Amino acid sequence: MSHIILLGMNHKTAPVEIREQLALACQKEVNPLHMLPHLQQVEELIFLSTCNRVEFLFTCGAVAEAISEVKALLRTHVGLPSSIPLDSYLYVHKDMEAVKHLFMVASSLDSMVVGEPQILGQLKGAYRAAVEYRTVKMILNRLMHKSFSVAKRVRTETCIGSCAVSVSYAAVELARKIFGQINDKRVLLIGAGEMAELAAEHFLRQGVKSMTVANRTLERAVELAARFKAQTAPFDLLLEEMKKTDIVVSSTGAREPIITYRDVRARMRERRNKPLFFIDIAVPRDIDPKVNEIDNVYVYDIDDLQGVIEFNREERLNQARTAEHIINEETIKFRTWMESLDVAPTIVSVREKAERIRQNELRKTFSQLPDLTGRQKEAIEILSASIIKKLLHDPIMFLKKKAQRDTRAVYMDFTLRLFNLTEGIDEVDPAQVESEKALDETFLKAAKK
Repeated sequence: MSHIILLGMNHKTAPVEIREQLALACQKEVNPLHMLPHLQQVEELIFLSTCNRVEFLFTCGAVAEAISEVKALLRTHVGLPSSIPLDSYLYVHKDMEAVKHLFMVASSLDSMVVGEPQILGQLKGAYRAAVEYRTVKMILNRLMHKSFSVAKRVRTETCIGSCAVSVSYAAVELARKIFGQINDKRVLLIGAGEMAELAAEHFLRQGVKSMTVANRTLERAVELAARFKAQTAPFDLLLEEMKKTDIVVSSTGAREPIITYRDVRARMRERRNKPLFFIDIAVPRDIDPKVNEIDNVYVYDIDDLQGVIEFNREERLNQARTAEHIINEETIKFRTWMESLDVAPTIVSVREKAERIRQNELRKTFSQLPDLTGRQKEAIEILSASIIKKLLHDPIMFLKKKAQRDTRAVYMDFTLRLFNLTEGIDEVDPAQVESEKALDETFLKAAKK
């Protein structure tokens, strides 16, 4: 029987100096999947690498030996010296724990920011690479596709991805609620610090194509604009830039407001009162609070956004509980499928024997009836196949149901004996004999009824 193992390290288990190594490993062009032929104990392999996570998902027969091989591969790929105690930063999940962890990762319940959508795309990329390297077969193929459908179900049945939990993300979400679609809006970023950078990243993900950066230090503005396909504008002309802007995000270190009531009111006349949305995430504030009194002008400061964040944080926790229930349910379903694999060879053997008997009997019948037409032979073929299918339906369904029980080995052995699919079983485990006796008694009682 194959086991599913997930081995890795992430932002929860590894300190910053190790995560720096993860970030470097994330940039490597060489994919460790090419090492699979050299791993004697690993059957299937998928490799996920992000700046906060490195994970190997694999199947194997000998668990301890396979884990040892993958640990060595992980150390080599991440570039950790032998002096660093790797085990203290690792987590290892086996079978259904591994399945549940993968579903949690795909659904973004295991991310630094719960609900962020990037991890699913990264997981799909990891799967595409595994397909390209031909390192996945039946089990991991099924598991990966299941993880994608679980993530979709979580997104569909919960609101976990729509609750902003960072100031910059909350600002973008607020803009989306006011304008609806914002991909056609023009955005002006005043300041080029970390907050502006995060806001630019979120705007870009929402499809915004027109962004302008105005910063006192032009070099920093140029750097930020290059990263996010934006333009730059002179800082002393940002009021002129406001005439053609829909959304202004301001995050400078100024001690006093840089945009006043008079500045905005004058520009609104020139804008013909077209709506203007200000997001002031600076402390002290960059936008004079009186600006909010102007018609068609909306100003939200850091306190407004914090209120949104706190509400959303609670809501996200509630949604996460619902999402985890979905994941537990889907894990059970996958376990049922895995258990059914144990009885699959027995079912195949039963069907193959039935088909051999059918074909042999058809040959005998056709040889004794040489005058049969092709259409008559075809009708007999269909009839015999239908009889076999209906006759085997109940035994096969019985086996599939018993696959979910711990005693499935006894039922499989009983089936092999019943259909005479094995020869000369001389030695049987005593515990199995007792189980068979109990099973025989059950059948006898049922027969008497």
